[in-house]
Amino acid sequence: MKPQHWPLYGLRLRTPRLELRLPDLELLDALASVAGGGVHAPDEMPFTVPWTEASPAGRGRATFQHVLRTVADWSAQDWTLSLAVLCEGEVVGRQDLGAKDFAVTGRVTSGSWLGLAHQGRGIGTEMRAAVLHLAFAGLGAQSAVTAAMSDNARSLGVSRRLGYLPDGLNVAAVRGAPVTLQRLWLDRARWEECRRTEVTVEGLDDCRTEFGA
Repeated sequence: MKPQHWPLYGLRLRTPRLELRLPDLELLDALASVAGGGVHAPDEMPFTVPWTEASPAGRGRATFQHVLRTVADWSAQDWTLSLAVLCEGEVVGRQDLGAKDFAVTGRVTSGSWLGLAHQGRGIGTEMRAAVLHLAFAGLGAQSAVTAAMSDNARSLGVSRRLGYLPDGLNVAAVRGAPVTLQRLWLDRARWEECRRTEVTVEGLDDCRTEFGA
């Protein structure tokens, strides 16, 4: 498939175990099923938007709609690339990379989730490494930022392994209660110093302008 009007569907990121790509409708349906199956324990809420409180069908529908919305709302000034993550051909989760005014700021953000059955295998680190390579090596980013709840040890561990440094705290309201968020920051020099994962990118030249790069 080489779409004429939305070349982002031709973008591929590959690591030793993973392939990341913008899902077509069939792949998006599979991704929604993974979300429906659960992405964290029911007694936890690791996200500032509690979309996972819905039923399995509701989680799947929210995932399906989110990815379609990122395509519909895309502009070079404000974009979110929402990629399906495949491990040895099986859909295991989603990895987002986003930016506002990227041509001016050179800064990207990220977010992700993995199906419960696929956690604890280092996949989260590998898929974040893939989009960081796209950002820094492919698009010329100058920095990447992210945030996680201060008690979300897994997400914070992924960031530390990839070289992010603490960048202060925020407070957010989740389900009517305050939660503390740890901000994290990674610049180009530290990414170069800490990167370990081999990543290849295919199809970027056809869609580079869509990122405002």
